Amino acid sequence: MTLRLEDKKAIVAEVAQIAKHATSVVAADYCGLTVAQLTSLRKSAREAGVYMRVIRNTLASRAFEGTDFACMQSALVGPLVLAFSKEEPSAAARLIRDFAKTCEKLKVRALSIDGKLLPATDLAALANLPTRDEAISQLMSVMLAPITKFVRTLSEPHAKLVRTIAAIRDTK
Repeated sequence: MTLRLEDKKAIVAEVAQIAKHATSVVAADYCGLTVAQLTSLRKSAREAGVYMRVIRNTLASRAFEGTDFACMQSALVGPLVLAFSKEEPSAAARLIRDFAKTCEKLKVRALSIDGKLLPATDLAALANLPTRDEAISQLMSVMLAPITKFVRTLSEPHAKLVRTIAAIRDTK
């Protein structure tokens, strides 16, 4: 089915708007996937908050102009599905990695984060990044550790005195 010029402009505008606000993008080759598998992938993407789109490479390259993902234009070759992470940088990579475990026909071609084009081998590294809540939790535990250690250090002389008196009492 051929697209009219107005339809192409609308698609480019939509993808450009998503790319402008996205934190990362994963381009994967979906050749060989069944309709049911692709539908399952799209459903998982909606649940994970990932925008997924199959788009012509020429339209995608036009949509990426002026965004952080302009570096991906050289990687847009062949039939690709683009997965954009809207909030967490690792959401799309995690989705594609988990789906690729069950369906080996889905091949990652390129990744992009912060205006840098990454090879497909960096998918695991990007997917293993903590989520926003996990990162905040780790930060808070690091910030809390010195205070906790300080409080324990201050209370230790009193506790040692109590243990010494209790040991003397037990021996008598």
